[in-house]
Amino acid sequence: MAEVYQSPSVSEITAALTSQFPDVEILSTEERRVKAKCPREISHDVCQFIHDNLTFEHCSVVTAVDYVDHLMVVYLLANYYNGIMIDLDVDVPADDLHIACVTDIWEGANWHERETWELFGIVFDNHPRLERLLTPQNYEFFPFRKSYKMRSQE
Repeated sequence: MAEVYQSPSVSEITAALTSQFPDVEILSTEERRVKAKCPREISHDVCQFIHDNLTFEHCSVVTAVDYVDHLMVVYLLANYYNGIMIDLDVDVPADDLHIACVTDIWEGANWHERETWELFGIVFDNHPRLERLLTPQNYEFFPFRKSYKMRSQE
């Protein structure tokens, strides 16, 4: 008889994350959702663990939120076996907008990281092709930042 794949439950995911990475904070859980936060310095290691050990094979979203004094990178990660999603938040200081690229873990994160860089100015270190997708090549602004001022209509 074939062995049935058993994917981790929400409680097993939270236990594994906090056991492996004591600095990961579980912010909330729901039936098929884990909301967690981790320090920027270990974000790549946490993502690698989530992919390799918890079988989260899809990175649905990489985006950012501007809190003025800092930005937050948000990863939405999916496990197709059990339908659980992890919302992983990583604070990035406003004076050092660098974070590790996760394209080596999830190839699909490539365009998400490029778009987040282009619109927020967050640099994904070691990204294979961090270049503009939506705005002109000589564009100097980051339109999704709260500091971005649109020209007034006259």
